Amino acid sequence: MSGLDELFAATRAQRRAALVGYLPAGFPTVATSKDLLAATLDGGADLVEVGVPYSDPVMDGPTIQAAAEAALASGFRLKQLFEVVESVAARGGRAVVMTYWNPVHRYGVDAFARDLAAAGGLGMITPDLIPDEAAAWTAASQAHGLDRIFLVAPSSSEERLVKTTAACSGFVYATAVMGVTGARDTVGAHAEELVRRTRAHTDLPIGVGLGVRSRAQAAEVAGFADAVIVGSALVTAATEGPDSVRGLAAELATGVREAVTPA
Repeated sequence: MSGLDELFAATRAQRRAALVGYLPAGFPTVATSKDLLAATLDGGADLVEVGVPYSDPVMDGPTIQAAAEAALASGFRLKQLFEVVESVAARGGRAVVMTYWNPVHRYGVDAFARDLAAAGGLGMITPDLIPDEAAAWTAASQAHGLDRIFLVAPSSSEERLVKTTAACSGFVYATAVMGVTGARDTVGAHAEELVRRTRAHTDLPIGVGLGVRSRAQAAEVAGFADAVIVGSALVTAATEGPDSVRGLAAELATGVREAVTPA
């Protein structure tokens, strides 16, 4: 059983969704990003996504793009990702990495998996890598005991859902909306339907990301998904420091525990 399997077994036993918080490594500095991730855990996040700042994102909205640019401008280097992940594991937290594929490819796929596992990371979310082109990552992740989280979207065909869920381990990442990341006033209308369609093809937990920023939205998503994933709202809070991040995480953690059952 992987670390993510253990996490979702525990939250399912508590009859609630997991709260997953995203923050970029190195934002605004490497040292501060460790403090911000610690605050996310202290606020009640069950899992953190440690983002890899990247200069050419395809999924990130303006909030996360600005944070990535700030991290790169402050001198972030990829090798520092692993010390950030290690800081999460050292305080008893759980971490996965979310990254575009090019940094992994340039670092070396097996070396990246080796160093991520050595740092205590549990797996990796790869928004621009499809299972059809993931043979190297599948082999490396299996060799080093890491989970593989691929994405499904409202536009995914049934055939694509079958292929993607079969390639995943740990959980499946369902994007609530078409387009880029960013906090929104309402949860994507297609999120619940996407979770329903995805469940028909897998027993893996399904996490919903993109757009959640409040306790009420967290409760709404927790009513039909196994994990509520929050990124941009936490990044915005991070500009005000760890106390703000801790407060928002606590609000969202309350939301996943008061899930609204779908009608």
